Amino acid sequence: MDFIKDIFAYVIALGAAVMMPVIFTILGVCIGIKFTDAFKSGLKVGVGFIGLSIVTALLTSALGPALNTVVGLYDLQLQVFDMGWPSAAAVAYNTAVGAFIIPVCLGVNLLMLVTKTTRTVNIDLWNYWHFAFIGAVVYFVMDQSLLWGFFAAIVCYIITLVIADMTAKKFQDYYPGMDGISIPQPFCAGFVPFAWIINKALDCIPGINKLEIDAEGLKKKFGLLGEPLFLGVVVGVVIGCLTCSSWAEIVDKIPYILGLGIKMGAVMELIPRVTVLFIEGLKPISEATRALIARKFKGAEGLSIGMTPALVIGNPTTLVVSILLIPVTLILAVVLPGNEFLPLASLAGMFYVFPLVLPFTRGSVLKTFIVGLVVITMGLYMVTSLAPAFTLAAKDVYAVTQDAAVAIPAGFEGGSLDFASSPLACIIYTLTVNIKVVGAVVLAVLTLGMAILNRVLIIRNQNKMIANDSTKLQSME
Repeated sequence: MDFIKDIFAYVIALGAAVMMPVIFTILGVCIGIKFTDAFKSGLKVGVGFIGLSIVTALLTSALGPALNTVVGLYDLQLQVFDMGWPSAAAVAYNTAVGAFIIPVCLGVNLLMLVTKTTRTVNIDLWNYWHFAFIGAVVYFVMDQSLLWGFFAAIVCYIITLVIADMTAKKFQDYYPGMDGISIPQPFCAGFVPFAWIINKALDCIPGINKLEIDAEGLKKKFGLLGEPLFLGVVVGVVIGCLTCSSWAEIVDKIPYILGLGIKMGAVMELIPRVTVLFIEGLKPISEATRALIARKFKGAEGLSIGMTPALVIGNPTTLVVSILLIPVTLILAVVLPGNEFLPLASLAGMFYVFPLVLPFTRGSVLKTFIVGLVVITMGLYMVTSLAPAFTLAAKDVYAVTQDAAVAIPAGFEGGSLDFASSPLACIIYTLTVNIKVVGAVVLAVLTLGMAILNRVLIIRNQNKMIANDSTKLQSME
């Protein structure tokens, strides 16, 4: 077991930029793509991850010192230290749950495909760390029980696959070039019910239900003022000004303030360009996988390939709303009673809130902002609530690995916006840890019910497709 665990730990330690090209090259060859084409696709995915890492590192390196200055200047005392997603991923994968999460979840995915309780083939292996994270946290809190850890991870995985199926058509209709792709990432999936409910409620409000201004509409209506690039510059300049204690200091720091603005604008401009590489690299793999499955398996029509949400975070509405929410989130973190978490390192994760929200809001900047405001407000409290468990897991992992990514400063607890702020993580944690057996039964019934409902919908859709094909055939005859 230790040997297998070491193998998976080594593979995960390679990082997404190395691991994904290797995985997609092997996968491409196995499904019949020429080695050179598969290798090229894998390299583009790897380069995409590197590009995205560079851009998000630019965001955090530019914003981090500025926000730390603001924290010190205004004497903000919040006790949950933002560890960022690298820490969450390190906690996730450096446990017995994390070491086996990929083969276990792939086995569950295969079983669900065979039983027709999902139509998604989840090859977004890097983001399996989200499932490992909730499993690892529950594992440590429940006296290092593998049974409880894997139960939490598998429940999260099944629910995520069902949500990916249910949102696949909306996702594919909204985003161009995403035919046959779904997003089985639990951080994104956790916000879908809120997107649906809030969007329905806003549609009932006179005036708002007629206001459908997307990012492109902002450009047309406001010109330069509606450009994501310009909004990024403005937000950067505002945050730069907040680091100053007087007008005189603002004047002295004009080069720094303008530089911060340009860096924020660069993030807004570069992310859409980087995501093009993901699409170019993943599309051949996606098309070949669907073609192979359609040939080999009866009733494989309607299958979706589960991909990373990084494919679509370059959407203009996502960028605009994310950049506007950054200062709003900081203000909320300070003023919300009971919140102990100040997001800094994980602010780059803001972009990943919206990939499955936009198909419901149809890209409306106002509706998407309101959804984001609600879920981020809830998320701050969820991170605060999970902080003791996160800290326990991080300290245990640090004691074994001495990994600096999970080293929490003395006097603080640890937290991260990434997945720890997801309703899905909070619900699974609360029911398993606080209610134990009764909570586990509730989760099991809920998960089984969602899977059965999904099977009913899948079979119904397949029957419709068969009937339509039959009608077309008769008309041709």
